[in-house]
Amino acid sequence: MPSCKRLVLLILGSWPTAILAEDPLPSWNERAAKQSIVAFVQRVTVSGSPDFVPRAERIAVFDNDGTLWCEQPAYPQFVFGMDRARGLAPQHPEWRDREPFKSAVTGDLKGVTASGVKGLIELTAVTHGGMTTDEFDRIVQDWLATARHPRFGRPYTECVYQPMLEVLTYLRANGFKTYIVSGGGLEFMRPWTQRVYAIPPEQVLGSTIVTRFELRDGKPVLMRLAEIELINDKAAKPVAIYEATGRRPLAAFGNSDGDLEMLQWTAAGAGPRFCLFVHHTDADREYAYDRDSPVGRLDKGLIEAAQKRWTIVDIKKDWRRVFPADK
Repeated sequence: MPSCKRLVLLILGSWPTAILAEDPLPSWNERAAKQSIVAFVQRVTVSGSPDFVPRAERIAVFDNDGTLWCEQPAYPQFVFGMDRARGLAPQHPEWRDREPFKSAVTGDLKGVTASGVKGLIELTAVTHGGMTTDEFDRIVQDWLATARHPRFGRPYTECVYQPMLEVLTYLRANGFKTYIVSGGGLEFMRPWTQRVYAIPPEQVLGSTIVTRFELRDGKPVLMRLAEIELINDKAAKPVAIYEATGRRPLAAFGNSDGDLEMLQWTAAGAGPRFCLFVHHTDADREYAYDRDSPVGRLDKGLIEAAQKRWTIVDIKKDWRRVFPADK
């Protein structure tokens, strides 16, 4: 009769390697979406594989709003802008009758969004400009420390998606360099992405405000002007990626039509490529929305993803938990 140690070894030896290996994506259910991520990573990182890709070329890009953290009922940066408008309102009595500032000051989100892209850009420019980059950095960090999501009652930085945090970690463990490519403000994201996503500020690409060098009391500063320089959305995203990296990504992750061009450009590269859309289908644990949503609209992207057999994550079915604090 074999010894206990030998018996254990015999039993373990009969188990599939996948069962014995530590699960890199424990918050994902064992479905096609998870399997497609793991299969792709193995395909491009196993030495000797015909699809092996050198580390220097392993770039993965991620949208932020709706892909890495919750974007409903409004983009967190818009909420930040509205809070800033309320704080600045006493200095601007003319805002009482001027949209989108009138709605922002009263907390009327629908009124703000009704002003359209032009109004939102104007609100962002005025509330995000007129200060140095260091001053804005502190304002963002102070806001994130006190602001709470209206539904979940948590800081916005705790409304990040645990399954996507695992994907980021898994990719980096396999030699990928991870970037955020967002329509959100560059300087709004940089103060916290290192802490929350382990993505350093130099790997964050976003919308920018006009900034210039000045001497203030003899000290050099960078001043943020009340003028938008770039909206990093849709077709601007692949351009920003190329200008920052000089490479086409191997993998792209998004959740809306604003990410479609980024995924299209990624998929068009030679060799193995991976594209994924996060489809918000869980009204109980998060939100359910796609084609008709003014925030994170996913219409054309959903159609093209199905046609091209990109991975579509069904949050309700594919994620065991949504946020880090969930059981």
